[in-house]
Amino acid sequence: MNGCEGTEPEHIVVLHRWRGDHARYAAYLDHRAHRVTYVTTELGRTSVPEDAAGVRVVGATDDPVETRTAVDELIGRFGPASRLMALNEGDLDNAAALRVALGLPGQTPEELERFRDKLTMVSLVDAAGVRVPQYADADTADDVRAFAGRHGWPVVVKPRRGTASRGVLLLHAEEELDAHAGIFLSDRHEPRIVQSFVADPVLHVDGLWTGDALGAWRVSRYVNNCEEFTKGTYLGSVEIDDPEVLGPLADFTAAAAEALGDGRPWVFHMEVFLGRESDGTPRPVFLEAGARVGGGEIPFVWREVHGLDLMSAAADIQLGRRPAVPAVDREPAAAPTGGTPADGHTTAGWLLLPLPVPPPCEVTAVSWATEAGERGPYVQLVPGPGHVVPAVGGYEHVAARFRFRGASSSSVEAAILKTAESFVMSCRPRPC
Repeated sequence: MNGCEGTEPEHIVVLHRWRGDHARYAAYLDHRAHRVTYVTTELGRTSVPEDAAGVRVVGATDDPVETRTAVDELIGRFGPASRLMALNEGDLDNAAALRVALGLPGQTPEELERFRDKLTMVSLVDAAGVRVPQYADADTADDVRAFAGRHGWPVVVKPRRGTASRGVLLLHAEEELDAHAGIFLSDRHEPRIVQSFVADPVLHVDGLWTGDALGAWRVSRYVNNCEEFTKGTYLGSVEIDDPEVLGPLADFTAAAAEALGDGRPWVFHMEVFLGRESDGTPRPVFLEAGARVGGGEIPFVWREVHGLDLMSAAADIQLGRRPAVPAVDREPAAAPTGGTPADGHTTAGWLLLPLPVPPPCEVTAVSWATEAGERGPYVQLVPGPGHVVPAVGGYEHVAARFRFRGASSSSVEAAILKTAESFVMSCRPRPC
């Protein structure tokens, strides 16, 4: 896919932080026809395309002051920017603010707010008639207490602008609320939302909303969950191949995506509770959504197993193009082996293992059960002894990353569980 049309070369600035090839920028932008510059980190520098017009290394791409200085320097060297692109979730806020400051087109902080403020998000989805948990603003402990009085315990209290599982509290009784009342004090206060607890399994739905319809999309079920991963348990995901689940989720996903899209296309990573009605039919309930490609190994299994580049659609949107999820050549190592489901699509899954000690740390020993074919991962990214894991956070820098494919959800989940249960890593702390 080539760059934007125009008689003069455009200057396009990219905020980039991945060490790996989560995004294939050279496929999204013609680096010879346009001046494409990058603001990146030391770790991200290794995956910047060779044809980049310029690169400025910063300590963190979400640092607004340092990043603005870097962008200004690149503009001074390569001329005014026409677009600014940022595909990592951690850079969306900074990119939106920079667009406003520089007068560039694209998503603004106001447009991003519906994906950042959980109260705004759930209110919009609720107003569209999509099922959500009971919810309310929670500015004080008394707000939470009153909510529980109306809807019962347990309740979930979380920051309205939190990411991942930061600051999420599951409170089963008033005594637990009292024990955490300090979070509402002025020096620790941030806007929060309270919701009824939903015990159903959590799915993630990933794909493209074109502005008026669902584009490519897939549904997966977490094996464990993101919160447990922060506590030292593995996090896995397996795609769902049950048509009785996928059917109802198509309409549900479209309704939620339309409610949040406001007439615009967006790439989504949506989390949904999946319960059952009394007659056994699926009962989806909206949890939350991000306007970006999902994390973990999602962009990789889309490309390697399904031959689709979801990150390309995210780039299209930020570059002002009509978004599409193009077919791409699968990696040679990811060519399907074994059987496939009846619809001709292999089922994918992935697994992340947490570090045994906080980073930075040095790996001293590692082992896991390895098997070929459907019984084991088709990609395994495991650092060996002597490797130092940096303290930069994110799902890219964990103990190990595995990607799986198989003929069914059950076979992929079995491989995920076997790998997770056999994995052992030892590390020693390193000074920062």
